[in-house]
Amino acid sequence: MAARLSAIARIAPDLIASAELTVDTAGEGFVEITREVQRFVAGSGGGEGVLLLYLRHTSASLVIQENADPDVQTDLVSALQRLAPADGPWVHTVEGPDDMPGHIKAMLTGVSVHVPVRSGVLALGTWQGIYLVEHRAQPHRREVILQFVGSLK
Repeated sequence: MAARLSAIARIAPDLIASAELTVDTAGEGFVEITREVQRFVAGSGGGEGVLLLYLRHTSASLVIQENADPDVQTDLVSALQRLAPADGPWVHTVEGPDDMPGHIKAMLTGVSVHVPVRSGVLALGTWQGIYLVEHRAQPHRREVILQFVGSLK
């Protein structure tokens, strides 16, 4: 195995900052929220620590995905549609034919992510972005809780 662990950096957390990000979606698809999330970290005065994101919904999700080629998001939406089609044999249909598939897609992709923060900057990879994924066909207003835990910058 060719792995190498860097030196361990220790900090004593002295900051917990929280905010809510409201995102209006246009219907099914990806909405990149990386800039707004980075703005929160900068505004909190955070230095070293972790950013926690939590989506307060069951038919949308949060993911970290490639932000260089929009074809990736197009293909991911198509893949999720194949995994949980609107015309599937669902029992729960009271909220429309896309609701149960939305719940399944959210279960597969998740409603929370965490990102390390170094020197007040999200430690994302070169081609990574943070996305809210809307799984419903109609536009929705979604709420994301942001929380930074770590040191002051």
